[in-house]
Amino acid sequence: MLERYRGQATVHLGGISMITDDLITFVRGDIVIFGIGAVVLAIAMLGYIFREARWVAIPLGTCVYCTVVILGMLGHAGWDLTVISSNFIALTLILTISVNIHLLVRYMELFRDHPEKSQYELVRQMTHDMAKPCLYTSLTSIIGFVSLVTSDIKPIIDFGWMMTLSLAIVFVILFTFIPCVMLLMPKRPLKVDDKGNAGFTVSLARFTDNHGVFVLVATVAITVLGVIGVSKLEVENSFINYFKQDTEIYQGLKQVDETLGGTTPLDVVLKFPPPAQVSSEDAELAEMYGDEPTLKSDYWFTPQKIERIKRVHDYLESVPGVGKVTSLASIVRVAEELNKGREFDPFELNVIYKRLPENLKQEMLSPYISIENDEARITLRILDSMPGLRRDALLAQIQTGLAEDLGLKPGEFQVSGLLVLYNNMLQSLYSSQIQSLGWAMLGVMLTLWVLFRSFKAALIGVIPNIVAAVGVLGFMGWAGIPLDMMTIMVASLTIGIAVEDCIHYLYRYGVEYDRFRDGLKTMYYCHANIAKAGFYTTLTVCCGFSILVLSNFVPSIIFGILTTIAMTVAILGALTLMPKLILMWKPFH
Repeated sequence: MLERYRGQATVHLGGISMITDDLITFVRGDIVIFGIGAVVLAIAMLGYIFREARWVAIPLGTCVYCTVVILGMLGHAGWDLTVISSNFIALTLILTISVNIHLLVRYMELFRDHPEKSQYELVRQMTHDMAKPCLYTSLTSIIGFVSLVTSDIKPIIDFGWMMTLSLAIVFVILFTFIPCVMLLMPKRPLKVDDKGNAGFTVSLARFTDNHGVFVLVATVAITVLGVIGVSKLEVENSFINYFKQDTEIYQGLKQVDETLGGTTPLDVVLKFPPPAQVSSEDAELAEMYGDEPTLKSDYWFTPQKIERIKRVHDYLESVPGVGKVTSLASIVRVAEELNKGREFDPFELNVIYKRLPENLKQEMLSPYISIENDEARITLRILDSMPGLRRDALLAQIQTGLAEDLGLKPGEFQVSGLLVLYNNMLQSLYSSQIQSLGWAMLGVMLTLWVLFRSFKAALIGVIPNIVAAVGVLGFMGWAGIPLDMMTIMVASLTIGIAVEDCIHYLYRYGVEYDRFRDGLKTMYYCHANIAKAGFYTTLTVCCGFSILVLSNFVPSIIFGILTTIAMTVAILGALTLMPKLILMWKPFH
């Protein structure tokens, strides 16, 4: 409809309904873009790593199979996706590919070391070697995502449960589907030279060996700076900042915000004591006008109510950041202007209300007064695009002003509306982040302790992930990136994914140490073998999440960038800090 008038006027569409619709539209588009981009990148990455079509086809086929099964189960259960929980599809694809890479790299290692073995023996050994570490990586990842259910925000809770279900299904499918498919394939020579493809990871081993003190100092510095940055974290955000400036929704919201009185609605509800019965004086006046006050609405309007509504209305208009304010006072003042500036007395207001047609009452008065509940509503809109606006501080200022400046008691007013709901969600993000992070750390620690039967090994496995999580949260604080419904998941996501590489490395280190009985030799061997798979998976994850920069939804863009940064820090910590701690603390001696 608007397109017909584009040439005649500058037309924008905005409002809360459009925000909701655009959020869904953009997220749906992100799923398509991410899906296509992830497939293209996966094909390129797997082709570069393994140099054979079969090693590209198996991971992609597994991803499609897992995604169809999981989405089918959610569909049958009637579990709808939200803006937040829809991210589980992307994460499931990435985690599925990462486990595929670990399995295939192990198969190639066995093929290289035991070329005389049959295909059945190689696949059987691969499954045997990888089942236990992959089981524990799945459990620790599940713990990382289950920690999100401690949040107070339902979409984040749903996301945590969806990822938990997905990871459980992925583990079962991978260790049944992949071995079956590989057993149907004939054994033939590999086209990639597996020995000469670990230059980067081996260079990290040399760096750790020669500059271990620097690694420890850098870790302490990142942790300290991260903790300071965490203290700077904010939970401020606005609807208009969720969209790029060239989108229709941004331009419409900005136009409404700057010229039409604000975007985000807020209500102040004033509560009055029940009115006393009509006075004898008002009864005599009513008799003169031929009215008989028998209903509550006949004598509800009093000087005290009108005066209080006007005072609160005027106060709210004076608060910086508040745009358009409308209430009963707006209507009364318009009527007074039409009455040549003379104020109406309460009796006249009661008579006008009684004589007013019902349809006008519904349109003009019902949105602002509730006679039955003895309440009046003052509606205001917040200037969402105002630079430096702090919504939590604004709400606190309004609450304080009503109580202290205007003398209203706590039971005489209530501030509510979309802004309060949104602000409460944002304010709960910080506590939810700390709580979910704490549970994730504790769960991962206990799982690693059970796996390795060593508290030292468990601590070594979790420290790089703590550093990565604190580092990315600190980076957000220093960069002024606020916590929102997307970025709250970065830390738990980092732990859930990055801990996999730590477990695989630690598990293989423990196995190979029994053979070498030398810490340095074991480290170099692991960096030339299992670390390579960890590097490939992290590279795949980072490339996958980097696709989100193509989104029109700003939180998705920031989420993708932060996750890429966090995973980069995590893999560097897993391949430098963790080996250094192993050499220092000797958990497997």
